[in-house]
Amino acid sequence: MNDAPRPDDAELRARLDDLQWHVTQEAGTERAFTGIYWDNHEAGLYRCVVCAAPLFESTDKYDSGTGWPSFTRPVSPDAVEERVDRSHGMVRTEALCASCGSHLGHVFPDGPAVTGLRYCMNSASLDLERSGETGD
Repeated sequence: MNDAPRPDDAELRARLDDLQWHVTQEAGTERAFTGIYWDNHEAGLYRCVVCAAPLFESTDKYDSGTGWPSFTRPVSPDAVEERVDRSHGMVRTEALCASCGSHLGHVFPDGPAVTGLRYCMNSASLDLERSGETGD
């Protein structure tokens, strides 16, 4: 994990809604087909809702049929940290923001042929910077 500054808990609680906090800080999961980005087709860059680090390009987003935003790859190999998640009686690969350590979702080996991976993310962990917008 990189050493990018992570806002303190008080600032995050004030800025994030309850679902964003639960997903990013408590490794929660939003319900399928409920997040704002699961069926979004706008062009842009998906950033971490906590630290604004770039995570995924809309050009790598695809409809996985799962009800969560899914991507074939992160924006760069070092943007997303992966680790083993043994929660809920299964073994999965957890995806975290490499800059601040926030939970994003999970990675599965059932994606399209381009990478064979499905980065299945929670909308609550992402913020879309639409093409033409400029980040701070």
